[in-house]
Amino acid sequence: MRKFNLFKEIITTDKAELLKAINSAKSFGINIQGEIKYAPYDAKEVLIFSGKHTPEPLSALTPPTPIKIENILGPNYQIVEDDDRVLIKAFSNWQEIIGFNMPRCSYDDTTADGVAEFSNRDLEEIGWQATEFDVDYRDLVDELEAKCEGVVICIEQEEPYQFSGLGFIADDKEAYDVLFAYCKNHVQEKLENDPDFAKETLTDDEEEAAEFFGLL
Repeated sequence: MRKFNLFKEIITTDKAELLKAINSAKSFGINIQGEIKYAPYDAKEVLIFSGKHTPEPLSALTPPTPIKIENILGPNYQIVEDDDRVLIKAFSNWQEIIGFNMPRCSYDDTTADGVAEFSNRDLEEIGWQATEFDVDYRDLVDELEAKCEGVVICIEQEEPYQFSGLGFIADDKEAYDVLFAYCKNHVQEKLENDPDFAKETLTDDEEEAAEFFGLL
């Protein structure tokens, strides 16, 4: 999985397409590739903006004024208009970006507690079973980010270190296979080498987890 660090990234979008979306009176978004998308969004869409422009009603005494893109997107976006392009830096709007991406993310790594669950039911089943053998969600997320396709949209800086991110797994089936193999190997190692997990002393929950991974 690749990191899309909003502290560093500049999103480039087509100015004409953006103005078309603004004038459409429809809910629209800008994804991390700079593409304009209209609601309802795809299940794995990663957005840096989501909203809808409702113009003020005009009167005979109020002449129309040109649309200012920075006013439409809001003060937390840094905007540069460059001929037919609009360049956007979005890190200052991180809290809102979390909110409108949360319904589609695979996991949430934005809190001090770290990842607590997966949104995909099958991946969550692996995580829940593996915890019986001292596998935590940080281990699972590290494995996913190292071996699977997808995006982590985040804010990450070095000094002082700061990280918050939302993970979007591209292929849940690939992720399932990767996590299952990782956890099965871990559980097998525990059963064979850790006296705290001797087969004759396993709890009911530990036995259930070992059976889930095909080891009993």
